[in-house]
Amino acid sequence: MKNQEECICALATPAGGAIGIIRLSGSDAITLTDKIFQSANGESLEEAKPYTLHYGEIKDKDGNTIDDVLVSVFRAPHSYTGENSTEISCHGSRYILQQVLHRFTEVGCRQAEPGEYTRRAYLNGKMDLSQAEAVADLIASTNKATHKMALSQLKGHFSNELSLLREKLLKMTSLLELELDFSDHEELEFADRSELLALAEEINHKITTLAHSFETGNALKQGVAVAIVGKTNVGKSTLLNRLLHEEKAIVSDIHGTTRDVIEDTTLIDGITFRFIDTAGIRKTDDVVENIGIERTFQKMEEAKIVIWLLDEQPSASEIEEMKLKNQGKKLLVVFNKMDKLENDKLAFDKFTHSCGSDSSESEAPLFISARTGENVSSLEQALVKAADIPEITENDVIITSARHYEALLRAHDSLSRVLESMEMGMSGDIIAEDLKMVLEELGEITGGQISSQETLNNIFKHFCIGK
Repeated sequence: MKNQEECICALATPAGGAIGIIRLSGSDAITLTDKIFQSANGESLEEAKPYTLHYGEIKDKDGNTIDDVLVSVFRAPHSYTGENSTEISCHGSRYILQQVLHRFTEVGCRQAEPGEYTRRAYLNGKMDLSQAEAVADLIASTNKATHKMALSQLKGHFSNELSLLREKLLKMTSLLELELDFSDHEELEFADRSELLALAEEINHKITTLAHSFETGNALKQGVAVAIVGKTNVGKSTLLNRLLHEEKAIVSDIHGTTRDVIEDTTLIDGITFRFIDTAGIRKTDDVVENIGIERTFQKMEEAKIVIWLLDEQPSASEIEEMKLKNQGKKLLVVFNKMDKLENDKLAFDKFTHSCGSDSSESEAPLFISARTGENVSSLEQALVKAADIPEITENDVIITSARHYEALLRAHDSLSRVLESMEMGMSGDIIAEDLKMVLEELGEITGGQISSQETLNNIFKHFCIGK
């Protein structure tokens, strides 16, 4: 990490649009902008009030006009980064933006690193670490649900939940440590053990609930994984193309055309689905195709939903194998090529009963034509139902970060040791140590006690430049 005292500059918008915005941040941001900016009214930016907009020209070192611009002025600590800041709105020409950035480096700015603006905001106390991570999630949001989750985290709803938990834990820990100060009076107990146990169980339940929300959050963020499986030539690649609305997979009448896994995502009713087209399941001596088939079974393990695509009634052994390999998953049985089916669909009623089980959740079979698109909309609605994603509001706290999830699991483990120690009647000093571990893990999420530069670097290196 470079010197935080330096003034940084970067393009905050994609080049090539009608307008391009260049951001500066640092104690000298206003002074350095004033060096190359000539206001239309002749006033200096040094005297400008905060939250004001100024029209004028950016000049090169010879005094020639580079562009007509608008300059926004923000004064510390009331800015995104908590530092003096300016934003220069230029015309979106790549050449103009490059020249303006070059001019700023000439007068003493340096190019910002990825995520450096948000990193400075965190270091200057404008947001905690979980809120800083939400900025990246908000930028990367691809649907309504991920947008709401990121916005909720950015507004501090997750941080507030953790803050309430930490306050209760701190009170509990301080009472236990007070007992240690009077260890020569063994009869003294400042922390009521029954109250302590009830509070520990309450907090443990809350941490567990937050951790469990990660499954929903991760599915919304990464996409609900759906594996399309079946024998060769049943139309898996055709169905994938139909669901994605593009020719992603090669379609052929030749058996074994798809030999590797093909993945892509699409939105259905605001939910991102990650479809996985797999190699056709059949017995073959082809080494490469067998590798693809093995990967098919691996992807079935990863998927939350499995579409079993058929073009004929499966055998009893095939049904049992599919039930065994998809325990605990949503299994959608789909008969393709309905435009060619000669038998009455009612003939497949017995299949519905033979496929159901306690360990594998299956719906009534669907009949579609991947080639013509007939009834594919019904399959899409079945996918939305199978995804079982709850309605997300901005006030809901949903965990989407693997880092947060792992910290919550560690906090849960430490709190479980607290509960065990209390049940065993262990001394207050042992209980207090585990409570401190819980506090540290929760503090790691918001950055309240974080000191590792490696952790900070890992978080902010994934940000885009200009944010």
